[in-house]
Amino acid sequence: MSNTEREEVLSKARSAKDVAPTVAQLSTPRKNEILQRAAENLIAHTEDILAANKQDIDAGRERGMSESLIDRLSLDAARVEGIAGGLRQVAGLQDPVGEILQGRTMDNGIQMKQVRVPLGVMGMVYEARPNVTVDAFGLAIKSGNVPLLRGSKSARNSNAKLVEILQNTLAEFDLPREAVQLLPCETHDSVQDLITARGLVDLVIPRGGAKLIEAVVTGATVPAIETGTGNCHFYVDASADLDKAIDMVINGKTRRTSVCNSTECVLIDAALEDSAKLRIIAALQEAGVTIHGDVAELEAFGVEDAVQATEEDWREESLSMDICAKVVDGVDGAIAHITEFTTGHTEAIAAQDADVLVKFGNEVDAAAVMLNASTAFTDGEVYGMGAEIGISTQKLHARGPMALPELTSSKWILQGTGQTRP
Repeated sequence: MSNTEREEVLSKARSAKDVAPTVAQLSTPRKNEILQRAAENLIAHTEDILAANKQDIDAGRERGMSESLIDRLSLDAARVEGIAGGLRQVAGLQDPVGEILQGRTMDNGIQMKQVRVPLGVMGMVYEARPNVTVDAFGLAIKSGNVPLLRGSKSARNSNAKLVEILQNTLAEFDLPREAVQLLPCETHDSVQDLITARGLVDLVIPRGGAKLIEAVVTGATVPAIETGTGNCHFYVDASADLDKAIDMVINGKTRRTSVCNSTECVLIDAALEDSAKLRIIAALQEAGVTIHGDVAELEAFGVEDAVQATEEDWREESLSMDICAKVVDGVDGAIAHITEFTTGHTEAIAAQDADVLVKFGNEVDAAAVMLNASTAFTDGEVYGMGAEIGISTQKLHARGPMALPELTSSKWILQGTGQTRP
């Protein structure tokens, strides 16, 4: 990366740091007005957004971008409306800033309280999903933070148009345009410059594929929160309502294959009749899903046209109409397989045996555990949090969908009357 480009990253980071106190002090009504107006402006400029997005899609197809990535990149009028709706939803959520988490009075009369405060400058590194640009803006503003956005080169035109609209919205409220900024994306070096900007950037959040997340988390010298990939499993127990189980598996796999909560592996209880096992696999195949697994194991109960699974198939998300399938020895076998291959995102079970459900819920270690529900429900908006900034798979203060409270820190305020410590 040229010195000029590096200086652009650092210059924008300095500007973000400079305006952070202004954003942190915005009142809740003011924040909500900004978000509502931003939603209106996005809808009003839908044609401009879609024209910019078309440039990105055309360029992506010319470069041979996969259809799953094209889907992540693509916008249409309905998706723009959905993005705007996410801002409106965030505007309607409780403002976490200023919330008193705990407090008491010391024996010496000093009053103490722990209060939620903004993090400050929030760096985002993400791939070909322009909706993240707006999601990050909305959640950052409502939680009193300044977003510094490093989107992918594949979405450069879409992101530029969206940020232009958001900056113009801020200007309507006499706020600095630097309260949301887009960083250069020509080379990967700009990511490194962002994630090592100690003293300027308070937190960095990667959102995308495994390689991007690993690069950010291992290379960052500023605090980073890991939003992990989703190698999500669905276990069908012998006690399950089979019709409902099949519906949940198909929904988790086919609703939208390019998202991190897509079901990537179905685990089938060995105690099920062979005909029941075959029903599960056949239903997936009829839905257009390719089955990967131990071909001999699958053929033993009548499966045809299965593909021999590789080690990579078991460990990584496919983000496509492909799924791994394996027969396991009951809930213990399912938990053992999940423990070995999970990315800690979402794990699900279909069962009617209450003891099996309790065991699965207690022993599976993931950010979300679904008991008789599709993996597709791991989503900040579905949880009622508004558009989340990502699904955290690490075990610090934020785990699962990261919404407003997870984008704050806290500080202690102690008020005395002149006390001194002996």
